[in-house]
Amino acid sequence: MTDPIGAFRDDAARLAYERAYDDLAARWPLPSTVTTVETTFGPTRVRTSGAGTRTPLVLLHGLNGTGLSWHAVVGRFAADRVVHAPDVVGTAGASVQTAPLTRPSDYGAWGEQLLDGLGIERAHVLGYSEGAWFGALLGGRAPERLASLTLGEGITTLVKPSPRVVARMVGASLWPTERAFARLDSWLSPGADPTDEDRALARAAMRYRRRTPWPSPLDDAALAAITTPTLAVFGAETRLGDPRAAARRVLDHVPRAEVAIVPGGGHGVLWQLPDRVLPVVHDFLDRHEASRPEHPGASSPGTEDAGS
Repeated sequence: MTDPIGAFRDDAARLAYERAYDDLAARWPLPSTVTTVETTFGPTRVRTSGAGTRTPLVLLHGLNGTGLSWHAVVGRFAADRVVHAPDVVGTAGASVQTAPLTRPSDYGAWGEQLLDGLGIERAHVLGYSEGAWFGALLGGRAPERLASLTLGEGITTLVKPSPRVVARMVGASLWPTERAFARLDSWLSPGADPTDEDRALARAAMRYRRRTPWPSPLDDAALAAITTPTLAVFGAETRLGDPRAAARRVLDHVPRAEVAIVPGGGHGVLWQLPDRVLPVVHDFLDRHEASRPEHPGASSPGTEDAGS
C-alpha cells in the first residue's frame, strides 16, 4: 500500500534539498522571521518580512518552489505591509506533512488553518501557478477571510494544460539533468531568469515523492464560490495553456473577477516583466484594501492588457 504521506526518496535526497534550501535562503533580501504554524496536515514553515498596518499579504508558491521562491519580488510587496511566505505542506520544503492530503478541499482547510495560526483575520492572498490553485481553493472555502485573491498564471486552476507542456515536464522529471531543466525553464518561462540557487532547489525537489492531489480545473460551482475580489494575471504568450480560455472562465464564473493579460509574457511573467505586472497587482490590492465579500452577481471589470 502506498504511503499517503509525502517524503524524500532517501536521506541523501533530503540532505541535498536542505543544502539547496539554505543556499536559496541566503538570497532573501529583507530582515525576516521564520515561524512554524501547526495545522492538522503538519507543521508549516512560514517566512515573514515587512511591517505596517495595511492588510497582510500571503504568498503561495508554485510547483517545486517554496516560500523562498518569492525572494526576487518580496521587497516590492513588503514596504508597507507584513508579507508571509509559507512552504506549502505536502510539497518539498521545510514544512512537514503528517496527515494525508487526499482531496483538493484539504488545501482549502490547510489555508484557513494557516491564517488562524498566523493570527490573521483577513489577508490578501497571491498564488502563482500551482499556488494560484491553492489560493483558489482557500478562496472558495473561506472567501470572508480574503480581502482579495490574485491568481498569477493560474492556468491549471481554470483549464487543462497543453499536452505539449505535460510531455515536456514528464520528460524533465524522468531525465532530471541540468540541461533538461535549463531547456524546460527557457521554453516555459522565457526571460524569467531564475538564479542558480532557484534551479538547484527545483532540481532537488524532484526527489520528493508527493502524495497530494495535483492541480486540476475547478468546476463552475467551485469558481462561483470565490466571492472575494479576484484578479487573474496571465502572460499572453504562456505555453501552459490557453490564457484567453482561462480568462473567459474567470470572468464567466467568479463573481467579482477581473483579468490582466500581459503582452509578451510567458508563464513566469511576474518575474519576466515585473515592472508591468507589479503595478497592476499593487493597484488591485490598494482598491480592495478594506473590501468585504459581496453576493454573487456583482459586475466584473473585464479583461485588459497590462502594458505593451
